[in-house]
Amino acid sequence: MKIGIIGLPQTGKTTIFNALTRQNQPTTMSGKMEIHTAVVDIPDSRIDNLSELYNPKKTTYAKVTYADIAGVEGRGQGDISGRLRNELGIMDEFIHVVRVFEDASIPHAANTINPARDILSMNSELLLNDLITVEQKLSRLEEERSKGGRSKQDIESEKELFARLLEHLSEDSPLREMGLTDDEIKKLSGYQLLSLKPMLIVLNLGEGQAAPDVSAEAGNIPVIPLQGKLEMELAQLPMDELDIFLEEYGIEEPSLNRMIRESYALLSLHSFFTVGEDEVRAWPIKKGTNAQDAAGEIHSDLSRGFIRAEVAPYDLLMEFKSMAELRNQGKLQIEGKTYIVRNGDIMHVRFNV
Repeated sequence: MKIGIIGLPQTGKTTIFNALTRQNQPTTMSGKMEIHTAVVDIPDSRIDNLSELYNPKKTTYAKVTYADIAGVEGRGQGDISGRLRNELGIMDEFIHVVRVFEDASIPHAANTINPARDILSMNSELLLNDLITVEQKLSRLEEERSKGGRSKQDIESEKELFARLLEHLSEDSPLREMGLTDDEIKKLSGYQLLSLKPMLIVLNLGEGQAAPDVSAEAGNIPVIPLQGKLEMELAQLPMDELDIFLEEYGIEEPSLNRMIRESYALLSLHSFFTVGEDEVRAWPIKKGTNAQDAAGEIHSDLSRGFIRAEVAPYDLLMEFKSMAELRNQGKLQIEGKTYIVRNGDIMHVRFNV
């Protein structure tokens, strides 16, 4: 699960990356194509509470990898290419950092601060790159049909799909809004279609600055306002000092925690948990995953030899304090292979290999 932090040059992408990852990468431009990555725990108070209940030897949160990617010029020409295109193509999701902060010492790529314009510019850049990719693919399919080789039925099926993509893109609509099936998305996975990827917009504000209304330009893309520099400074504090700061100002948690959870949810992921004295662990799965496939995330043997799953909602376990007590009270759900695992389920798998 890899999320790319993108944006125009000088928007504060590395500042947001440092805030997210507690790193201290230089925020000045080096002139080189650099990619910084780091793995981040998904904040989840349920894991904290389960760990307090079980006092395990190990606590493992769900994780996500963030990548700080070089600035996209946003010239509206669809000319993202080379290593940058490849890096963008392997991401599962984008966080688009949009500059709102004012700083005369850091010139904006377009000379003026205009968040609405920058959102539209980035959206157009990604969409145009997809349009070029789709047109090229359709041209190759025409050539393939005339030369023979693959069955005409397979070629026509693929042509129909890419013709639909072209029609949608021609209406200035990103592919993520097209309602493609899981099977169609799988077929398209090798084409690096950038507007197909989920996206989150982060408005990078100056300290005390109000967030502008960009709802019209963002459309269906979620928007989170952040004071990037302040969040980066908070992220550098030791945890005990951070807790004191948050308490002093009456802040429940850093704004970044919400951003991390939002980016996780945008991938249609949620977590189920396994608990015990050895480990309390969150397991990320796609929404709609059945019990047998979820068991396979823990270990392939559990999926192969799946018999049944003992399942309890998180709230019920916290009420009764143990899976054993839930079992004694007849509160455990006994579920088969096709049970759809819910967000927050505690699951114990019975298997035989």
